[in-house]
Amino acid sequence: MESSGSRESGRRTVAELVAGQWGDHRPALWCEDLVLTHHEVAAGAAARAALLADLLPPGAEPHVGVLLDNTPEYPLWLSAAALAGAAVAGINPTRRGPELARDILHTECRVLITEHTHLPLLTSLELPGVRLLLTDSEEYEALLAPYTTAVPDASKAAPGDRLLLYFTSGSTGAPKAAICTQGRLAAAGASLVGQFGVRREDVHYVCMPMFHGNAVIADWAPALAAGAGVALRRRFSASGFLADVRKFGATYFTYVGRAVQYVLATEERDDDRDNPLRLGFGTEAGAVDAAAFERRFGVRLVEGYGSSEGGAAVQWSPGTPAGAVGRAAPGLVVLDPETGRERRAAVFDGAGRLLNGDEAIGELVNRGPNPFEGYWRNPDAEAERRRDGAYWTGDLFYRDSDGYLYFAGRTDDRIRVDSENLAAAMIENILARYEGADAVAVYAVPDPVTGDQVMATVAGSFDPTAFASFLAAQPDLGTKMAPRFVRVLERMPVTATNKIHRALLRREGLNCTDPVWWRPPGETTYRKLAPENTEGPLAPTRGPSPARHQGLDPRTR
Repeated sequence: MESSGSRESGRRTVAELVAGQWGDHRPALWCEDLVLTHHEVAAGAAARAALLADLLPPGAEPHVGVLLDNTPEYPLWLSAAALAGAAVAGINPTRRGPELARDILHTECRVLITEHTHLPLLTSLELPGVRLLLTDSEEYEALLAPYTTAVPDASKAAPGDRLLLYFTSGSTGAPKAAICTQGRLAAAGASLVGQFGVRREDVHYVCMPMFHGNAVIADWAPALAAGAGVALRRRFSASGFLADVRKFGATYFTYVGRAVQYVLATEERDDDRDNPLRLGFGTEAGAVDAAAFERRFGVRLVEGYGSSEGGAAVQWSPGTPAGAVGRAAPGLVVLDPETGRERRAAVFDGAGRLLNGDEAIGELVNRGPNPFEGYWRNPDAEAERRRDGAYWTGDLFYRDSDGYLYFAGRTDDRIRVDSENLAAAMIENILARYEGADAVAVYAVPDPVTGDQVMATVAGSFDPTAFASFLAAQPDLGTKMAPRFVRVLERMPVTATNKIHRALLRREGLNCTDPVWWRPPGETTYRKLAPENTEGPLAPTRGPSPARHQGLDPRTR
């Protein structure tokens, strides 16, 4: 176990926050009809920490895998690991077979906490040396029984002790297990308490999956730091969102991906604004949906940016221009990933269109001190993040002359049309205004000659004539931004954390069973692409192609 060796001056541990709940008999944890007090949470954590100490083999890495929905056992085991100086690896229940086994074995989990509902995922897996504990079994209750008198003791924990091993995914390769120590998690919680004025009487609604960093770092940790309560939703439910908020008296929640859109898609009611929420914090809601959420529910959404690994963060502040994430902190720069040179400041026209994307868009890099703590047993991935003495986020941004940063997508989302760099995120924000769109994703498909063409996937209703008219009416839609292809489906494919599954969309391209509309070169209207001709518009220029059979030359732009 890597440790700081001695407690760092001024830094708290999560273990201290957990132990500090002892003797506090206010309600602290809600889930369905169960309510636990702060004291009961601390006592439950102490019992599990003592059990863990006896379960872990001598010399083994003190890593505990947690394969659970958002049940009370999840925060109890997070708290227990903190007291025991151990680390929790959040296991994603949407992973299957060898990939799931790889996550458990890669993080060297000797104990795996799960429940009967997830047991079928494990029955055929080879997990040598891994002990399963089923939290909804009599055996589990019997195991815990001898430890119920344990008292929380934070003296074994240090700020530098690993506490979280949470997986971050990319478009290629296996997920990487990012490390978060007790000191960093406690500091992140305290920072959000200060930023949002979290109070002891607040209730944080945790509806995002706790195997993901968002729910633990941005929702559970600030509640723990402030002594506030936590209400759990086993799995996110858009239809149950408002009922839960009212039932638990929730004042704060976090979100990622399409969660906000799903809530907005529920049927409106006259009393939607009658709720105790005062703030939502997350990413990827988009300006259009954030405004709609505030109009409907009377709740402000704060969009933030933070790399999953903790290496860079951008905070919104009053005065931030529309569309911007926030002002660049010292050390944050936008660089050309190939040359390492700083990109030029963004130039906009009167309609807010980015005029110099090819010069302005680059990768966000943190040259200053940062809390990135590495990946578990993955030096190559660490080297990719740590280059030239800086932290490279893997995210595309551009920066205006006043220092405000604008998100342009992941490096995987880079779109280059006619030698011009385009921001996928900017195009998505424009297309989100289309009345028929419940969700929008924009990504690149290869151009047959060079560079890319813009493809969009729209979930919802689609009328090609109305869509073309909509595009023509958008003053901030640049000449290269209009999608060449539009895939239409009922529901957007998403990951387990409700983020759009862009890697899947890019991989499928035109080879999908959903209707695809396309805009031939030189035209402004869209026509339906016949299934047998999906290769035509992107066919190589050598030899005849279905596109030419339609009288179209794919080389013409």
